[in-house]
Amino acid sequence: MMRSYFWVGLGGGLGAVLRYSLSSWIPGQALPWNFLTINLSGSFVIGMIMALAIDFSVLSQEIRLFVAVGVLGGYTTFSTFMYGTYHLALADKDLGAAIYVVASIIGGLAACGFGIGLVRASMSALRNHQDSSP
Repeated sequence: MMRSYFWVGLGGGLGAVLRYSLSSWIPGQALPWNFLTINLSGSFVIGMIMALAIDFSVLSQEIRLFVAVGVLGGYTTFSTFMYGTYHLALADKDLGAAIYVVASIIGGLAACGFGIGLVRASMSALRNHQDSSP
């Protein structure tokens, strides 16, 4: 049990540092592009990780906890999404806020689905290649 907390905590710290670093490199002027980039890339990676862990059982519980719960939990946060939306609405940029919300939700779902699909296709191709090898 304590090992699980260790992996989640270690990953969470790393994810938070990654989020802070990336958010300071990407400007967030008219729209909060930094938060959108973080949330979409995190959605893509969690799709990949969960497909590997659940569909193909190739990741250990520790790796899944470290990456999916820890790193991605620290990297992507609902609070940054809400802050970006609030900031746009407060600045009377209602259209920008609406675009950001739709892009975040639809884009996040698409990114997650793309990550899952990429892993499934890659694993299927790998298995087919292994089956056809002498």
